[in-house]
Amino acid sequence: MSHHMRGTLYIGVTSDLIKCAWQHKEFFVDGFCEKYELKYLVWYEIHEDITEAIKREKQLKKWMRMWKIHLIELANPSWKDLYPDLLD
Repeated sequence: MSHHMRGTLYIGVTSDLIKCAWQHKEFFVDGFCEKYELKYLVWYEIHEDITEAIKREKQLKKWMRMWKIHLIELANPSWKDLYPDLLD
């Protein structure tokens, strides 16, 4: 695995996960993700309603780091990059 498990975490909301993940992988947008070289998608949730997605994003950002890591590792214990699976 070429990335650091349990490294810096980024939480965001988007209406186009594939495009957003690609932009992060290619450092297409300057900012936090580029600064910390965050380009692996290790966990995501899908919401039908943008209001609910934003509410969940704000909730997760308030969580303790340990809780976020636990959430990731329940679904993705090896911290596999999930982006390629989105393209299938």
